Amino acid sequence: MTTIRKYDIIVIGGGHAGCEAAAASAKMGLHTLLITSDMSRIAALSCNPAMGGIAKGQIVREIDALGGMTGILSDKATLQFRMLNRSKGPAMWSPRAQLDKDYFSILWRNELTHTDSLEIIQDTVRNLIIQNKRVKGVVTDLWGEIQASRIILSAGTFLRGIMHFGAEQFPGGRIGEPPVNALTEQLSDCGIATDRMKTGTPPRINIRTVDLSLAEIQHGDSEARGFSFMHTASVFPQQPCYVLHTNAACHAILQQAIDEGLSPLYNGQIHSIGPRYCPSIETKIVTFAGRDHHQLFLEPEGHESNEYYLNGFSSSLPPEVQLAALRTIPAFQNVRFFKPGYAIEYDFFDPTQLKPTMESLLIDGLYMAGQVNGTTGYEEAACQGLMAGINAALSLLYTDKELILKRNEAYIGVLIDDLVTKGVDEPYRMFTSRAEFRILLRQDNADSRLTPTGHSVGLVNSARYEAFCRKEEQIKSLIQYITSLSVTPEEMNHLLRTVEDSELRQGVKLRELLLRPKLSLENLSSALPSLREKMEEANSVAPEVSESAEIAIKYQGYIEREQMEAERLLRMENLRLGDRLDYASIESLSTEARQKLQRIKPLSLAQAARIPGVSPHDISVLLVLLKQ
Repeated sequence: MTTIRKYDIIVIGGGHAGCEAAAASAKMGLHTLLITSDMSRIAALSCNPAMGGIAKGQIVREIDALGGMTGILSDKATLQFRMLNRSKGPAMWSPRAQLDKDYFSILWRNELTHTDSLEIIQDTVRNLIIQNKRVKGVVTDLWGEIQASRIILSAGTFLRGIMHFGAEQFPGGRIGEPPVNALTEQLSDCGIATDRMKTGTPPRINIRTVDLSLAEIQHGDSEARGFSFMHTASVFPQQPCYVLHTNAACHAILQQAIDEGLSPLYNGQIHSIGPRYCPSIETKIVTFAGRDHHQLFLEPEGHESNEYYLNGFSSSLPPEVQLAALRTIPAFQNVRFFKPGYAIEYDFFDPTQLKPTMESLLIDGLYMAGQVNGTTGYEEAACQGLMAGINAALSLLYTDKELILKRNEAYIGVLIDDLVTKGVDEPYRMFTSRAEFRILLRQDNADSRLTPTGHSVGLVNSARYEAFCRKEEQIKSLIQYITSLSVTPEEMNHLLRTVEDSELRQGVKLRELLLRPKLSLENLSSALPSLREKMEEANSVAPEVSESAEIAIKYQGYIEREQMEAERLLRMENLRLGDRLDYASIESLSTEARQKLQRIKPLSLAQAARIPGVSPHDISVLLVLLKQ
C-alpha cells in the first residue's frame, strides 16, 4: 500500500528561484519539499558564469540582507570581483563577480541538503493537483501523488523548452535535460495566460586554443568586497578576464549566414521575443549594421577549468558558422568549442495574474517565481523565489501577514511591482533606471533597509542581527564625529593645496570639508591622525562603515529629497483598493482602465496609477469613490 507523502510547501524546480524559495520556507519552519529533475544541476549557472552587475548586484545584496543565500555562496565561489560604475555616483555602484559555476552549484546543494525541514527528491512533476481553484499537491513520475497546501512553481526555461542550433531543434530546458510539457496546458486550462519567450547563450571556448597575447587582459578589483554583509571570503585566488573584438570579416560571415536563411531568429523558425538588452550576435549585426566591431569578453567558468564563456556572442546560428566567424579574430584563429551557442524558446505566464506576494490571483496557494514570470537573469529569479518562499510560509504561519516590499524599499520591490502591475512584453531585466529612488536603494545600504525585515520573518538570526546593529551604531558614531570635529587651516591647507582646492582662512567643521567634491574621508584622514584612528575603529566592525558614513553625509540633500517623494508615494500606497470596487461597473472610467483594473486588481491607488492605460482622470475617479 502506497502512503501519500504530505508537506507544507512544495517547490518545483532547483534553479536560483527554487533554491531561495525552498531555503527560505524551510528556515521559517515549514516542512518543505524541493523537486528537481537533476540534483547535480542545482542552482546551475546555465548561461553566464557570473552574478550581479548593473542593478542586479543591488538585488543580490538585498537578497543577502533579507537572509537569503545567493550572496554568501557567490562570495565563496568568486573568481573575480568588480564594483562597476565607480566613476559615477554611489546610486549607480553595482557589484559583480565571476564564479566557479561547478563549486557554486555544490555549495547550494550542500546548503539545501543540510537545511532542517527541507527534503529534496530527483523527480519530474507531471501535473498539479487543483481542486476548487486551490492547489492540493502534485503528481510526479516516480512518487505519484504528493500533497501540499502551497506550491511554488519555478521551472525556469523548462516549460515546453525547445533548443535551436541553426536548423536543428531539440526539446529541452538545457543541453542534456528534458523539458516539462504538461504544466503549461493544465494552467492555461485554469485561465492563466501564457506566451513564449526566447533566450540564448554563446559558445563555451577551450581557452587552450586561444592566443591570449592578442587579447586585452581585464583584472578584478584589488580589494574584493563581495556581496554578502557577512563578508565571506572566496576560496579561490582572483582570475582575469579577457577583452576582444569582432571585425569586418567576422561580420561578413555572420551577415552571409543571415542572408542565406541560416539564422532561426530571421528565417521564421523562432517566433518568440528575446531579451532586448542582451541581444544575440545576429541581432547586433542586423540592428547596428554600420558598426565594424563589437566587444567580446572571455570569462572563466572554473578555477581550474579550460572552459571559458564568450560574453557578447550569443548565437543560434549553425555551430560551423559560429566557429568560422570567430576564427577571423586573430586571437581565435585556432579556436575550438566545448559547446556551441544556441537559442531556447520556453513558456511563461502573465505576471499581472499574480498578487504582489507572488501568489496566483486565479489559483489559491500557487506561487510563481523566476523565468516562468517572464524575467531573465539569475538575480531576478533568486529574489522572486525568496519572496515567494517567505510569503508562502507566512500564509501558513499567520492569517494576516505578508511581505510586500515597496518601490522605495528595494529593487526587489520595484521588480515585483513592475511584473504584477505592468506585465512583460520581453524578458524582464532589472536596470537602475527602473527605480525612481535610486539614491535610497544603494548597494551599500541594503542591510540598513532590509535586515530588520529579514530578522522579523525569521531568516536573519540573532547573532547576525546583533552584528548589523553594531555596524549601524558605528556609522552613526562616525557621522557624529565628522559633524562635530573642528579643523584648522594649519591642519588642512597642505592637503587642500595638494588636491588644488581652495584653502581655509579660519576653522570649520570637518563635515563642511567632506562636502567638497575633491575631498574624501580617505584623503582627509591622511591629514588627521585622529580621523584615521576613528575610521579604523569603525571599519573593524564592518569594512564598509566609513564608505556608508561618507555617502550619507555627501548625499544628504539628495537622500532627504527622495525620502520626501517616497513619503508622498506612501500616502497613495496607503489608500487601499483590494476588492472594494467593482471596476467593470464604474462607467466614468475609460474602457481600457476598467478592463485592466478588473484583471490586475491593484492593492492600492498608487499601484493603480502605475498600470499602463490607467490615466490621471481614472485615478481621480477612483479617489472620489474611495472618499465616498
